Amino acid sequence: MRVGERGDTDVTHEDQRPPAAVLFDALGADYEKAFAHAPAHLSALEWLIERLPPAARTLDVGSGTGRPTAAALVGAGHSVLGVDVSPVMVELATRQVPGAEFRSADIRDVPLDADSLDGVCVFFSLLQMTRAQQSALMRRLALALRPGGHLVLATVPADVEDVEVVFMGQPVRATSFAEDDVIGLVEAAGLTVLSRHSLTFTPDHPAAEPEPHLFLYCRREETGL
Repeated sequence: MRVGERGDTDVTHEDQRPPAAVLFDALGADYEKAFAHAPAHLSALEWLIERLPPAARTLDVGSGTGRPTAAALVGAGHSVLGVDVSPVMVELATRQVPGAEFRSADIRDVPLDADSLDGVCVFFSLLQMTRAQQSALMRRLALALRPGGHLVLATVPADVEDVEVVFMGQPVRATSFAEDDVIGLVEAAGLTVLSRHSLTFTPDHPAAEPEPHLFLYCRREETGL
């Protein structure tokens, strides 16, 4: 917020936007260039697509520019709802992946019907939520999966809470969990972690630095939650 000379508070439009929207509006297509060809991301998508039924209903949380996630799912014949808090990202995704539906919204505010989805992607979209919000969202996503449905999640595992970091040249506040606690979060939501993959990845951006990545391949069991 900016404080006026007479002591009154002047709130700009940017101040009213969620921090994630400010960040990803600024990054735009640079984010796709930096991350879209990450081998671990592409492998997670392949794993999910292999397990989806024909014409599956899928959700992409933090859908970004639509590539590679929504594009791969649409290319495999599935329906996709992509949700992203950044209007700039949603505009790019709508243009680049016309076969998917994209919505500019906070996923925490989007209604999700129980047992309605065959697959869910959550690629690096939790890091600007509090720990309580991350836990609540994972529970909602697990409930939205049909029994036997699959979810793939990627995050930066670290025992940090509301710390300021610089991401691709942009300041941002981040919250995460240590690796074992991320797994505990997912299991507490009612999902089974079938596989975990840890690696170090350097985004393709001049201001990027190596960062730890954790990918979890998960399933909601047939017995339900």
